[in-house]
Amino acid sequence: MITSAPNIASIEYPFPAKPAVLNEAEKADYKQKIKQLLKEQNAVLVAHYYTDPEIQALAEETGGCVSDSLEMARFGRDHPAKTLIVAGVKFMGETAKILSPEKTILMPTLDATCSLDIGCPIEQFSAFCDAHPDHSVVVYANTSAAVKARADWVVTSSIALEIVEHLDSEGKKIIWGPDRHLGSYIAKETGADMLMWQGDCIVHDEFKAKALRELKIQYPDAAVLVHPESPANVVALADAVGSTSQLIKAAQTMDNQQFIVATDRGIFYKMQQAAPGKTLIEAPTGGNGATCKSCAHCPWMAMNGLQAIEASLSSVDKTTHEVFVDDALRDDALVPLNRMLNFAQTLNMKVKGNA
Repeated sequence: MITSAPNIASIEYPFPAKPAVLNEAEKADYKQKIKQLLKEQNAVLVAHYYTDPEIQALAEETGGCVSDSLEMARFGRDHPAKTLIVAGVKFMGETAKILSPEKTILMPTLDATCSLDIGCPIEQFSAFCDAHPDHSVVVYANTSAAVKARADWVVTSSIALEIVEHLDSEGKKIIWGPDRHLGSYIAKETGADMLMWQGDCIVHDEFKAKALRELKIQYPDAAVLVHPESPANVVALADAVGSTSQLIKAAQTMDNQQFIVATDRGIFYKMQQAAPGKTLIEAPTGGNGATCKSCAHCPWMAMNGLQAIEASLSSVDKTTHEVFVDDALRDDALVPLNRMLNFAQTLNMKVKGNA
């Protein structure tokens, strides 16, 4: 059973300006400066799958990693570097700080946010949870540290089904936040009693089923890969549904030579590495009713340019780039995060896959 929380879809998102376009010489110069600064400051760069390909490549070249947000944070926790540069959005920097409180966590810009984070303000969400004290609170990792701290469980898209199934088997009713599409997908798969917060990812929310059906006619042999943050009628057309890392694995292991991919196009960099020679096609965000606010690429992820990364390392005043999480808040947020990780350990699975 699915019940909906108050609709907050009227929120206005503060879309950022894109970084200045650099020529090849300028790019090479910034990359060289960044590499030198990383060495001098005992720092490592981690980048999300949805950042631009040149940022992902730079993370790999300098001994960092490219992954989903939780794996980025765990990589940073386990790496000997004293400073972690998080190329992603703010909740990812907060997650890194929660897992590595003793390290300096820097971001290219603290203005890089997420529609799921903006769409789940802690005051409203906490009040909603307080109004339903008989529900277990399960929140997606794509949320602020404050929302995580209010939760009983934090989940990624790769383990959400198993955790919700576990809670349902114990007869528990669930508050799910913030992504309504992912929550609805999980509710359908598990049959759990879920009360749904009405947030969404602006990238995945824009994929259109009608336009996708038309594209499938053009590419009849292509398999459709869909992230479950997409609308239900898009998910229904999928040959594989999964988290970022699960979709990359699907492209690598499925026999198809063509794939229509319904997630942020930043993923194509690692997906092409995993499936060389295969053809990757962007799922359409156009079509009837489309607004194309994102056009399959998160505008906040796009803020992680070379200039901003260099500035985070070279700036004298690091407070304009440094992520801080209050100690008490960190302690509270760590409880549901560890609950997820411990649960995953009992299932002998590695948790990856939040967007």
